[in-house]
Amino acid sequence: MSNDDAWVLALVIGLIAALIVAALLFLLIKACRDIEGSVQGLLDVAGKVAGNTANIPALAATAPVLGKIVDEAIVQDGYMNALTDGFGGK
Repeated sequence: MSNDDAWVLALVIGLIAALIVAALLFLLIKACRDIEGSVQGLLDVAGKVAGNTANIPALAATAPVLGKIVDEAIVQDGYMNALTDGFGGK
């Protein structure tokens, strides 16, 4: 192998290595853009979730009145039963 052949071989190997590195960089950039897009989607959803969960503390005010709601439902059920007694073949 002559000196010129060695240089050609070295340049070919260098070119192949540079192409491989360029391809890997392209794939890395593509993966980063995909991740960035996913993160943007997550940030959009996170804002909506935060908006939905902002009212959760207000649910604590519901618990004390549940008993009153049940009591009123029983009263209303009694009224409806009184209205329908004797109807429907009973």
